[in-house]
Amino acid sequence: MPGINRDGVNIHYEVHGEGAPLLLTHGYSSTSAMWHGQVDALAREHKLILWDMRGHGQSDYPDDPRAYSEALTVGDMAAILDAAGAERAIIGGLSLGGYMSLAFYRAHPERTRALLIIDTGPGFKKDDAREAWNARALATADRLDREGLDVLKSATRERAAASHRNAKGLALAARGMLTQRDARVIELLPDIKAPSLIVVGADDTPFLAASDYMAAKIPGAQKVVIPAAGHAVNIDQPKAFVDAVAPFLKNLPEELAGIGQAIRDARP
Repeated sequence: MPGINRDGVNIHYEVHGEGAPLLLTHGYSSTSAMWHGQVDALAREHKLILWDMRGHGQSDYPDDPRAYSEALTVGDMAAILDAAGAERAIIGGLSLGGYMSLAFYRAHPERTRALLIIDTGPGFKKDDAREAWNARALATADRLDREGLDVLKSATRERAAASHRNAKGLALAARGMLTQRDARVIELLPDIKAPSLIVVGADDTPFLAASDYMAAKIPGAQKVVIPAAGHAVNIDQPKAFVDAVAPFLKNLPEELAGIGQAIRDARP
């Protein structure tokens, strides 16, 4: 399977199909395998790129806490696109993967053809809300250190079925990637110019308000609520998920050759 080396950290990715590039990022403590039920449908007309974040799945689990951060994750995504020969891509993800997709847009708007944001929150404007989120992330890390991968057995479906080599990487990822340090991503929303689709499960109660907020703040964003689905909407309702995403992907404006470079050249 293909992979890239980022300063000694090996990052696993896989490519399915040919066509317009579509990069999907999994949620925290899940893996790229959470998308395997959508490969046949999405790779029919797209170059579908799936990958495992640091400390997850088949990627490396570095011991250095400094090897886990939002900036490094965004850099991994850009490097994977380079390796896959994708100048621009539709950037999407679930939960933490959706947040990292927004962070990717913030760093690389010229490489983002569209955004697909699934069961995701955009972060927090208020320090107390961010601190409460971070406290939960750190508590998760502490439990992983104490109890190991058994913690995931009682987690949501995409996490309970995930295959990881050890719990230490997940704990470090919780501390370095799941925690948030500022409001830059949520403050970005009104400035997003890429076509955006927000997808949320009707039963994913913690993320319903966040989905409404993103749909209201991102100019022209579309939103789909999928009935009888929780946080892993693509696993709970795989057909309904594809039925929601396919029209959005099909109706995106056609790519023009060299448009990514033209946008870069025009930036100040």
